[in-house]
Amino acid sequence: MTAPQAPSAALLTDRYELTMLQAALADGTADRRCVFEVFTRRLPPGRRYGVLAGTGRVLESLDRFRFGAAELDWLAQAEVVDDATLAYLEGYRFTGSIVGYAEGEVFFPSSPVMVVEGSFAEAVLLETLVLSILNFDSAVASAASRMTSAAVDRPVLEMGSRRAHEDAAVAAARAAVVAGFVGTSNLEAGRRYGLPTIGTAAHAFTLLHDDEADAFASQVAALGTGTTLLVDTYDVRRGVELALAAAGTGLGAVRLDSGDLGVLAHEVRAQLDAAGARGTKITVTSDLDEYAIAALAVAPVDSYGVGTSVVTGSGAPTCGMVYKLVAREGGDGVLAPVAKAARGKTSVGGRKAAARRLGADGRAAEEVLVTGADDAVRGWSATDATLRPLHVPLVAGGVVDPRWVGADGVRHAAERHRASRDELPRGARRLSADEAAVPTVTLRLGD
Repeated sequence: MTAPQAPSAALLTDRYELTMLQAALADGTADRRCVFEVFTRRLPPGRRYGVLAGTGRVLESLDRFRFGAAELDWLAQAEVVDDATLAYLEGYRFTGSIVGYAEGEVFFPSSPVMVVEGSFAEAVLLETLVLSILNFDSAVASAASRMTSAAVDRPVLEMGSRRAHEDAAVAAARAAVVAGFVGTSNLEAGRRYGLPTIGTAAHAFTLLHDDEADAFASQVAALGTGTTLLVDTYDVRRGVELALAAAGTGLGAVRLDSGDLGVLAHEVRAQLDAAGARGTKITVTSDLDEYAIAALAVAPVDSYGVGTSVVTGSGAPTCGMVYKLVAREGGDGVLAPVAKAARGKTSVGGRKAAARRLGADGRAAEEVLVTGADDAVRGWSATDATLRPLHVPLVAGGVVDPRWVGADGVRHAAERHRASRDELPRGARRLSADEAAVPTVTLRLGD
């Protein structure tokens, strides 16, 4: 069987990218070499750090950013651009370079999490796609990191598909795993990215049967005693009794999805232990977020299932990332810094490198932006042992580094996130509102 062809990503963009292209092609500036930078000016209120996610999805989308016959025909019919621009788009390929923070890395205000270099024509067309992926995925991962931090060593499971657009649900599951979730209920995310999938039964399965005992017996017969039985459809205490009657003391787990979860967890744990089911675990769900997870820290809970809060960024559904031109080739052929000066939306011109300064205890002390002459920044390498460089190569000459995509990309991103978060200063993972965990400073080469 032939695998279905992936749909084009070329029209997942804003019209003004194409109208800028048309004007630049007409006036001769489309081929000017440019450097675009992705960063956020501020963190969501009260957040101490953000988590970069979606880098792998951006790289995977580059191969699909093609204007085929269907896309070109529609653009012509809708009179979006002229014939010369359509001719350019027909052969569009990104042949430039991209460097950036490794996916899973924590970031702070002004962190240059992705740097795209190429001709204006090639690079400007990627703006909307890059931002739509990074803003959503990073918002989910930033929320998920707070949840896994609050859970400490207890597993957290993603089950938010029913609270998101069907495609966003796949992206959210991936981003949550980058930030430490151990599995997802979404099967497409499992297939596409090699993520562990989880799920047993909902209340509908219990209600389908004549009584709870029949429902539990059916589930155990189909899935074995290691299954998780949902015990709160009617009365929790009676539900636990019937669950043990169906599966015995070898029952894998019970799930609580309503009520005062902290109180119920203590009661159910005592009931299970008294019955000899000391190995039966308790998982809790029901509109959990990082604060609810933290509140359950002293409860005998073994794992958490989170839905709505994680796929919506837990109150911060976007990271506010922007894609700004910071350097461009002038009429003299020299690459020069450029910057926006509008009040409240300023940017710092010029190519930047980035590093994180570590203290004697191995914890982050500063986010360091390296600026200066373009050649100096491009060739910079850290000679100070306290600086950990943050940029890694992602795309060279239009060719994607395969380390960052697919299932391996997710695995690498999850590893990077664990190491990066462990590097944060003490107190950075508290849920109470505060400023960014570390300050951002500038290191100007040549000063």
